[in-house]
Amino acid sequence: MEDRRRRGRAAGDRTWRGSARLAVGCALGFGGLTFLVDWDAGTLTPVRALLWVTLSAAILTMLLPARVTAGPGWLAVRGPLRRRTVRTDSLVYVGQYGDVSAHLVLCDTAGHRLELDPNVLRANPLLWHELDTGVSRSLARGTLRRGTEVLARLGHEIDDTNAQAVLKASGLT
Repeated sequence: MEDRRRRGRAAGDRTWRGSARLAVGCALGFGGLTFLVDWDAGTLTPVRALLWVTLSAAILTMLLPARVTAGPGWLAVRGPLRRRTVRTDSLVYVGQYGDVSAHLVLCDTAGHRLELDPNVLRANPLLWHELDTGVSRSLARGTLRRGTEVLARLGHEIDDTNAQAVLKASGLT
């Protein structure tokens, strides 16, 4: 019963559907064009058709974004193959690696680890709020010892982005 209540209060990525639609469109476009070119050339066989379907499925798998959800005390990232969850109220490490396509790495006391794109948090204030609340609890418990500067920098970026959006929407910029 408690698990059902948690899922009901979960915050999700608002941009995921659009990104998933784009991934499906790219995979279908690739598959359709390869079928058409092969058919027009007169070289379409069942084996080649299976090859194009397989390649289209591989493209979909690579382009499909991970689905990020969060609730009180947890954050989950579900990819095409598996789901990873961390307890945000018992984090031990938060790190960021990469420059061009930076990833945030979260590890909790149970040894669970997940990676997510910080842009998902920038685009979804509710996800950021759930993570920030859990991080505050981790700091209060004393479990989070490394990575507070990464979260502080990300928090400032998110706050600046949201403030600019509010100012722009109100016509004050």
